[in-house]
Amino acid sequence: MAKAQVAKAAKRPDYVLFDRDTQSFIYNLQVNAAQRMLDFDYTSKRETPSVAAIVNPTGSDGYQKFFYGPKEVLVPVYKSLQNASARHPNVDVMINFASFRSAYSSTKEAFAIPQIRTVVIIAEGVPERRMKELTAEARKLRKNIIGPATVGGVVAGAFKIGNTGGTIENIVDSKLHRPGSVGFVSKSGGLSNETYNIVSRNTDGIYEGIAIGGDKYPGSTLIEHLLRFQANPDIKMLVSLGEVGGIDEYDIVDALRKKKITKPLVIWVTGTCTKAFKTEVQFGHAGAKADADRETADAKNKALKDAGAIVPNSFDDYGLRIRETYEKLVRKGTIKPRPEPDVPKVPMDYAAAVKAKMIRKPTNFICTISDDRGEELMYRNMAISEVFKQDIGVGGVISLLWFKRLLPKYCTKFIEMCLMVTADHGPAVSGAHNCIVTTRAGKDLISSIVSGMLTIGPRFGGAVDGAAQMMSAALDAGKAPAQFVKEMKDKGLNIQGIGHLIKSVHNPDMRVEIIKGYAKKNFKSTKVLDYALAVERLTTQKRDNLILNVDGCIGVCFADMLRSEMPKEEADEYIRMGALNALFVVGRTMGMVGHHLDQKRLKQPLYRHPWDDIAYMLDQ
Repeated sequence: MAKAQVAKAAKRPDYVLFDRDTQSFIYNLQVNAAQRMLDFDYTSKRETPSVAAIVNPTGSDGYQKFFYGPKEVLVPVYKSLQNASARHPNVDVMINFASFRSAYSSTKEAFAIPQIRTVVIIAEGVPERRMKELTAEARKLRKNIIGPATVGGVVAGAFKIGNTGGTIENIVDSKLHRPGSVGFVSKSGGLSNETYNIVSRNTDGIYEGIAIGGDKYPGSTLIEHLLRFQANPDIKMLVSLGEVGGIDEYDIVDALRKKKITKPLVIWVTGTCTKAFKTEVQFGHAGAKADADRETADAKNKALKDAGAIVPNSFDDYGLRIRETYEKLVRKGTIKPRPEPDVPKVPMDYAAAVKAKMIRKPTNFICTISDDRGEELMYRNMAISEVFKQDIGVGGVISLLWFKRLLPKYCTKFIEMCLMVTADHGPAVSGAHNCIVTTRAGKDLISSIVSGMLTIGPRFGGAVDGAAQMMSAALDAGKAPAQFVKEMKDKGLNIQGIGHLIKSVHNPDMRVEIIKGYAKKNFKSTKVLDYALAVERLTTQKRDNLILNVDGCIGVCFADMLRSEMPKEEADEYIRMGALNALFVVGRTMGMVGHHLDQKRLKQPLYRHPWDDIAYMLDQ
């Protein structure tokens, strides 16, 4: 396909810069401009997209995703223009979005590549001396420049440069998605878009429109494009806008007198209002300033009218003169209006549709505990700055994120106490042991902690939830402690939270004493704790180490705390969901981090069990 397209490009007459087969490079990563070109292509029913590749000199080779109608497509991105040209020999247009500082060098680079025939320079303010050099070299190499300081141009239904014509809705409203009969050229890009609309309402539309750019020395002139339009048999009438300053319009006057332009030309030179000012006026463009009477808009409009151009009395009459000229050509049979084609609908981008409130979409996730979309991170309904201003501590943050409310100070302090007493039980317990072994095997922090965390369950840490559930359920059922103990014995089940390998009635666990003491002193109610202590009095009659251990004490006290601050049903739900075991997870993580760092500092090798520490029992 590339060879066929190269052949088509070679056969194009000089007056055709762009057609439906033209493909381009976009210089610099201009995503919005590229997407607008592809939307135009889809609406115009082009067979191949007009954007062949993007040249991003500050990036790397790869791909960029775009939409072609409803489908996603990949457009290649190259770091170098030479590489892009080698991969796409059919491309003969470069749309140069380089800054005014690098527009000269990047255009020179494009000129050095034989296949590049036309360069569009978007940047404004390219140094005048540099533009004179580029223009001279372009003429020497028989290449074309549009710009600088241009929005570009369009061949209706065939090829659109960058952001020309605005949104796709404006493209369709201005009938730029299919060819008309009018060739248009101006300096101003903004007035070009306005004129496309004027032409569409008064004729069958634009065939080709070009904005040469508003800098003082553009790479091409009004007359050059008008002569191209004159040579193009598909263009039946000419429309142009000049502006105050410079003498380019006198080249058009000369062409009219010499009959180089014979097609009807409707033209207006803007800036007639300058005569109302007492001093010289500099308009928006660099060249829009009259340095002599000959450069005024009035002088140029008179000269054009005297040479045979159709010049309105003011811009207000511009559309009227265009319509009158078009209707004459229709009556003569020069222009034969065609029926309007169907217009493919370009889907609205999701982000734009959401912003316009045009669609609604179910969320994939729901979060009710935090929000980072605003100016400040929110924990539930409290801004992060307020978290520190009120000094709610880690317990307060857990209260907001876990229980969706800021619990009273006694509760947040109790949460922090639970984290402190569960942080570590020594290196021999399964979680710490696994963490140490994994660390000594050379693994990273996350891997080591995860290996330890995976051991948390019914035999390690799970008693926090289990004790809360068992004791509160027995209490709620109205079972006497003795009945509960007997039922558990008859079922052959251990009572969660009861029993310790080392501690006993005579050697109590100081952590349990701290937690019990705090709960008794600060909690509004300790019914579940009292029930658990009554069970302990029974179990210790059998063995003195069947005491309420630290996991069990945390569990039953937490159940009391939650039931005091929220409805019983909600408190029980948190216990069933494993919220209390989460305390063990958070606390134990702190200890495991310590074990990992300790082993890293000690730099001990991989731990291995000696054979004489392991019983090898073979089934005989």
